[in-house]
Amino acid sequence: MRQGLPPLVMIALVAAVTLFGRVLPTWTLSLATIGASNALIALGIVILARTGNVSFGQGLFFAAGGYGVALIANAWGITDAVAQVVIGAVCGGLLGLVIGPLIARYGGIFFGMLTLALSMVLYGALVKSTALGGSDGFNVGRPSLFGMAFTDSREADFMLYAVSVVTTGFAGIAATILFRSELGLASLAVRENNLRVEYLGISANRVVTINFVIAAVFAGAGGAFALMAQRHIDPQFAYWTTSGEFVFVAVLAGYQSVAAVFVASMALELVRSFSNLYLPNTWQLVLGAFLLSVILFLPRGIGSLWVRNKRQDNRPNPAAPVVTEKRAAL
Repeated sequence: MRQGLPPLVMIALVAAVTLFGRVLPTWTLSLATIGASNALIALGIVILARTGNVSFGQGLFFAAGGYGVALIANAWGITDAVAQVVIGAVCGGLLGLVIGPLIARYGGIFFGMLTLALSMVLYGALVKSTALGGSDGFNVGRPSLFGMAFTDSREADFMLYAVSVVTTGFAGIAATILFRSELGLASLAVRENNLRVEYLGISANRVVTINFVIAAVFAGAGGAFALMAQRHIDPQFAYWTTSGEFVFVAVLAGYQSVAAVFVASMALELVRSFSNLYLPNTWQLVLGAFLLSVILFLPRGIGSLWVRNKRQDNRPNPAAPVVTEKRAAL
């Protein structure tokens, strides 16, 4: 677990990616913001998947964060982007604290189906709620940053891009530290055999609950970013297809590398955008072929590309002991 970049180097990479947005086209900034938002939610799914459980209902917390920001920000006049991200993360985390201890008792397909069912329950409630705009939803205003309002559309897009990249980058650094911690190792142990973990005096349900709440916090923050980027929210945030996209990103990335989550999210957004642009009638086919190709040739995810190479580089040379023995004989 000592392998990997140190935190200071990762912080420098986050700063470099943020500044790189200055030379990107305007349409790329919006695309990167959505990609960072999806990567943040998929990162939570990866954290939860390390316990052997996959949530098919992250749209539940995605919508909770988005609607929570829309309601609280409109009621209190909060337009700051950072404050809205915090509100979304808190809303998602609080909902995760309520659901987590109850759903952590289940595992496997039951865990996934329960999360999916809860997400669809929220979707049905939002569609029927006329106070929240029903199936059409409602619009919100343009966000600001530390009291600064951005009238130029490019500056506004860059501001949102910078906040999303910094937030997602620091979440990735926190996830990397989590993977190397005792909780991260316990999560892998729960995935392998939760009964043995219980014999060691560690509560498997508590480990799953903590990872579930972390994933809910990330999804709530992602809902805030999606709301600010689109400036519109509707019940589609909680629909099962939305949750499925996040699971697709997590499957493409794998659970071995945090950086793979961001690469997979951006790759999926680029493929979807260009296929929708040049093949508007068959873009779903192109997207499905891309997903199947990655799953077929990289069954352990995109992260297995460099993780596998790193393991091969660190593998000891089998000829070394022979040389040593010959030298000793001489």
